[in-house]
Amino acid sequence: MTPIHGKFWSGRMNEERMNHVQNPEVEFEHRDLDAASIFAFLFGLAIFGLIMYFVLLGMYKFMDRYTQQHQPPANPLATAVESGNRQVPPQTRLKFPEPRLEVNERTELQGFRQYQEERLHSYGWVDEKAGVMHIPIEVAMQIVAQRGLPTRSQASTPAQVPGKQQKAKPGSTPTQSKPSAVE
Repeated sequence: MTPIHGKFWSGRMNEERMNHVQNPEVEFEHRDLDAASIFAFLFGLAIFGLIMYFVLLGMYKFMDRYTQQHQPPANPLATAVESGNRQVPPQTRLKFPEPRLEVNERTELQGFRQYQEERLHSYGWVDEKAGVMHIPIEVAMQIVAQRGLPTRSQASTPAQVPGKQQKAKPGSTPTQSKPSAVE
């Protein structure tokens, strides 16, 4: 046994050695909680929980019965509706004005996402009469990387900026650039 171990850690630590402490205001609890009282409390808590379960069960059954007995009779002109059914028949759906609620959120969202993905990765017309079309996103990014983003010159002509009259700087030639019709 090392001298430090023997000095601080002794197997004979008991109340006699603790009574020789120089601080009389500091004490410790001389007795522990009784295990029987803890188990009695837990048993009482379980019994109370069961009693409350049956009281609430009876109360809710009473309220359900009371509500069903005092329910007003159904209107004879009203049609019976099947409860718990989220599917709306097409003839009922068409009765409501636009914009209508979604019938099946998952499939409609999936269809919308599929449409957006197809549009992002394909060629197509936006406005055929005006000559505006959409191109795949990868091609558009390559074009922007090659050409750069479109900019306006400092000395823009009035035809380029409607509503503003700007004078061209002396010695510079006004340039007209046709905006790209690619979306």
